[in-house]
Amino acid sequence: MPTIVHEFDWPDRVVVGTVGLPGSRTFYLQVRAGAQIVSVALEKQQSALLAEKIDELLDQLMSHKGNPFSIPTSTPVELVDNDPLEEPVAEEFRTGSMSLAWDPSTVQVVVEAYPFVEGDDDELDEGALEPTDVLLVRMPVGTARAFAKRTREVVGAGRLLCPLCSEPIDADGHTCTLPGSP
Repeated sequence: MPTIVHEFDWPDRVVVGTVGLPGSRTFYLQVRAGAQIVSVALEKQQSALLAEKIDELLDQLMSHKGNPFSIPTSTPVELVDNDPLEEPVAEEFRTGSMSLAWDPSTVQVVVEAYPFVEGDDDELDEGALEPTDVLLVRMPVGTARAFAKRTREVVGAGRLLCPLCSEPIDADGHTCTLPGSP
């Protein structure tokens, strides 16, 4: 079966957002170009790591002599996007692996997301090695910087942490267990 490629070369919008309450949120990477919208589910840790690695990539590119790619040091104000995900959120797939790259020919950050595949490596057959879907997003450097900032904010907007044990406090309460307590 051929791989379905959801490709966005110059998206109108690319964001990470959530559905649900803190403690039971589902994270989504959502991309839109015109009327085409694709949403893929991510883990919170994947979202945080993606934002971190995008910022690292952009910071490395900035350090090149003379910043030849005009990488912004912070999020351009005109690219700030605090709007919720576009409804309805229709999950194309749950993300397993991701890749991040730089395309100097278009001066864009490239993100690829592949579906999660269950099972042991021993159980996978040759046909399962080809992904069924892939999300391919190419975004300009300003958009990438804004994407990383928003993603960090979304990840950080979860449950409050207990000041004593640093564990998340659930909406239905919290039992603090300090080290050395009976």
